[in-house]
Amino acid sequence: MKDCAKDVLAFHDEKATLPQTERTNMRDRRESSRDRIKSGLITNEEPAPQEFIKQGSYAMLTMVQDGANDYDIDDGVYFSQASLQGPNGGDKTARNARVMICDALSGDKRFSIEPEVKKNCVRVFYQAGYHVDFPVYRIRDDNDEYELASGSDWVASRAADVEDWFKKANRSLSPDETNGRQYRRIVRFLKKFAKSRESWKSQIASGFAITILAKENYNPNNDREDTALRDTMRAMHDRLVYNLEVAHPVTSGAMVTNGPDDSKMKFLRDKLSWALDELEILDETDCTKKNALKAWDKVFGTDFFIGRYNEEDDADNRATNAACLANLVSSKSDPGAVDKKGGGRWGQGSA
Repeated sequence: MKDCAKDVLAFHDEKATLPQTERTNMRDRRESSRDRIKSGLITNEEPAPQEFIKQGSYAMLTMVQDGANDYDIDDGVYFSQASLQGPNGGDKTARNARVMICDALSGDKRFSIEPEVKKNCVRVFYQAGYHVDFPVYRIRDDNDEYELASGSDWVASRAADVEDWFKKANRSLSPDETNGRQYRRIVRFLKKFAKSRESWKSQIASGFAITILAKENYNPNNDREDTALRDTMRAMHDRLVYNLEVAHPVTSGAMVTNGPDDSKMKFLRDKLSWALDELEILDETDCTKKNALKAWDKVFGTDFFIGRYNEEDDADNRATNAACLANLVSSKSDPGAVDKKGGGRWGQGSA
């Protein structure tokens, strides 16, 4: 396989992972929204949250750059069960809990788009293009279990467990300790691939499903970032050929896919198949560095790789191949290739 390991790693650092300035901007806006929630709850004479906990790809540090600023930041709002009770002692419904958070945010007139109550969260939109989702949780009084306000029900869920699952996987599976560790980088590569075309975004598997599949099929390689990525993509594709369903890594019995014929998983499988076909040129003996870089460009829908092309790489490669060929021809015609000590070729003559 043509070696593009340094180029693939450079693509991760420059075009996939979020720059610190972007992370800082997101954090600042998240903190502002937290302050608005707390202030709005006080104004509305509603209970104060027990804590806020970042979650999802934002917490796992697997968010990737997006030209349209299509970012989803998840920030859980946690209440004690006792605080979410009405005047008559009854529990506040899951929907009413979300409405309570939405009302607290809606009091701030600086939003150009009003916050929106969704099935599993309250969504706040920003002019920068991204949004912050605030899922609402309660902590049960009887057993300290966490429950998410989902639809009309309170559903057992603890997002921090998913983050713990990811961090343990990253530590145990990655062969390195640098640059976020390789498993996390592979997740970022795959999510960047999934978002590489605007038309794919609504059709392809979620980032969470991709993260789980990456763990199931991760092929580490401490020396070759490009090999680790390609081998993981191949293993993911082969897995999806026989099974499109993906189980939740923490919640027993829960699935993150929509049945055995999930259309978004099929889309991911088909795009992986296409990408792997494009990368087959890397295995050709006469593959040039230029053609290899073009293949990676096509996979990620970019011109980043060819921008790193250096004609000297292919010139050096041609010189090396020519030297190897000359040595091979010379050795075949050189009578010195016979080891006379043993009476036969390579010392395998008579005793």
